[in-house]
Amino acid sequence: MSTTTAPQPPAPPPLTAPPTWRTVATHPTSGPLVALLVACVFFSFQSEQFLSGGNLSLVMQQVMVVGTLALGQTLIILTAGIDLSCGMIMAFGSIVMTKLATDSGLPPLLAIAAGLTVCALLGFTNGALVTFIKLPPFIVTLGMLNIAFALTHIYSDDQTITDLPDELTALGETFPMGRTDVTYGSVLTVVLFLVFAYLLGRTAWGKHTYALGNSPEVARLTGIRVDRLRLGIFTLAGLIYGIAALLLVSRTGVGDPKAGTDDNLNSITAVVLGGTSLFGGRGMVLGTLIGALIVGVFRNGLQLMGVGSIYQTLITGGLVILAVTVDQISRRRAGR
Repeated sequence: MSTTTAPQPPAPPPLTAPPTWRTVATHPTSGPLVALLVACVFFSFQSEQFLSGGNLSLVMQQVMVVGTLALGQTLIILTAGIDLSCGMIMAFGSIVMTKLATDSGLPPLLAIAAGLTVCALLGFTNGALVTFIKLPPFIVTLGMLNIAFALTHIYSDDQTITDLPDELTALGETFPMGRTDVTYGSVLTVVLFLVFAYLLGRTAWGKHTYALGNSPEVARLTGIRVDRLRLGIFTLAGLIYGIAALLLVSRTGVGDPKAGTDDNLNSITAVVLGGTSLFGGRGMVLGTLIGALIVGVFRNGLQLMGVGSIYQTLITGGLVILAVTVDQISRRRAGR
């Protein structure tokens, strides 16, 4: 006599323990976020104006340019590279956009597209030299910094470009959010960070980018086309610098050939403060956004306190050294 066995109910899904304080504390963005909150509390006690809506909106306007530059810088640093030319590529892109739209009579949207294309091509050039000739990124981008600097001053004749069409300054317009006026450019910056946070964390392209930064040879052996990936990342970073150029123009309302001179260092500062390792393979773009906010908050807060710009630079430099020191210590403890 055969017996039938009643079907067994499916096993319940395993219970997932809620995140503990230890898990939260060791998250890569926890340290930068705590530093940002501490800085905000400190400066709020030093100046009553710091937490005002107008001042916080000003901080965001300052952050949107450096933060967007830092986004492109993050992509390159994740691959164990570095880009010293980002600020001057941005400056050249802004001059191309503004000069074509004013002096050459090109339709503003085409002028913007031309500026974005020029920045992407300069990024592609950086990537090609690093990828195919195997030059160090530091040397390549240092040379490109000087090339872009010279092109900016040659093409602009050292003249500030004014009377821009409305299309070039549209992202500098504001809309009310509560009691604060927020620029459309600030919203665009946040959206860009959210998009790349998803791409790096949830797509194969993002996993390949981290793998390239950890070990190019291992990445190649697993089937990743490392040369094409690296070239694409440098080109994409150049395009992001072009977006930063448009944000810069929309914020200032002019094409300034003197812009971007120290934004390369500011972008690296934001990346490092955000917890991304200069040795590649580790970091998060949302951490970079927090790092850019730290830079903006410190500069704004110190300015409200009446601290001179040279001392602001001094303190920012100290923050960078501190952040890199923490990264080195954590790498040694992890046995990397």
